[in-house]
Amino acid sequence: MANALFDPGREGFLAGEIDWDTAVIKIALVRAYTFSAAHKFVSDVTGASGVLHVTSNALASKTITNGVADAADVSGGAFDAVAANGSNHSVLIFQSSAVTGGGDVAASAQRLIAWLDTGTNFPIVPNGGNITIAWDSGANRIFKL
Repeated sequence: MANALFDPGREGFLAGEIDWDTAVIKIALVRAYTFSAAHKFVSDVTGASGVLHVTSNALASKTITNGVADAADVSGGAFDAVAANGSNHSVLIFQSSAVTGGGDVAASAQRLIAWLDTGTNFPIVPNGGNITIAWDSGANRIFKL
């Protein structure tokens, strides 16, 4: 599989149900999940036997210039001393709040945006150390709509 946007995530951007720069956007390290472009909510991932190993705090310094989603690299907090797990992990990007921001909503309402499983330092295999997710510095950054 290659990095991809979830189809309902694309629809969410067009319908105004996902807002990259206003809502709370988080990432999770996920194992044992087979990507399905049709999945819409975080609960679809966990219901498909995907395991959220660790979830970040809200992404910081988010930008949307020219339809390109970017944010500060993710490190620290939940990504320090990530418990060792011998299996490969991918990154799930999701909107954890309502479109207007605020606290986390239930996993059955958290909107999926993107799945990243290829790139520098992928796959991720937690070994008890700190993990940094460094976004691509190319033209498409995290992803481009």
